[in-house]
Amino acid sequence: MNRIQTVCVRLCVVVALTLSFSSTGNAGDFGISFEWLKSSDCTGGYPDNEKNPVFNLSNVPNGTKIIEFVMDDRDSSYYHGGGKVEYTGQKTIESGAFTYEGPCPPDTHSYVWTATAKDADGKTIGKAKAERDFPE
Repeated sequence: MNRIQTVCVRLCVVVALTLSFSSTGNAGDFGISFEWLKSSDCTGGYPDNEKNPVFNLSNVPNGTKIIEFVMDDRDSSYYHGGGKVEYTGQKTIESGAFTYEGPCPPDTHSYVWTATAKDADGKTIGKAKAERDFPE
């Protein structure tokens, strides 16, 4: 193999490795998803305390001890709250792990749940978000 061929082979290897690392960069990101539960008694903008929706977790950071959940309304400044859940390796946070002020907008609003993973010292080690409209 001559010098030019050797350089080309090495360059191809570097490019291939770079592409493989960049294409999987987001594959291990912390993620959540959820579906709304049926709201108990939503009457035109006055929310009740509701059980949290079921959250499905993916790629929770190693060392996570607590996951804090907070819901924000993108269309209003209303504070809905959230809750903290001890993390022991589960892939699902079941309904009833905490209560919050459920969605009850006068028309369709967009809501974002943020899950913050914290280690034993309370340091944030990851965040995930999921967004849905209510009502859908």
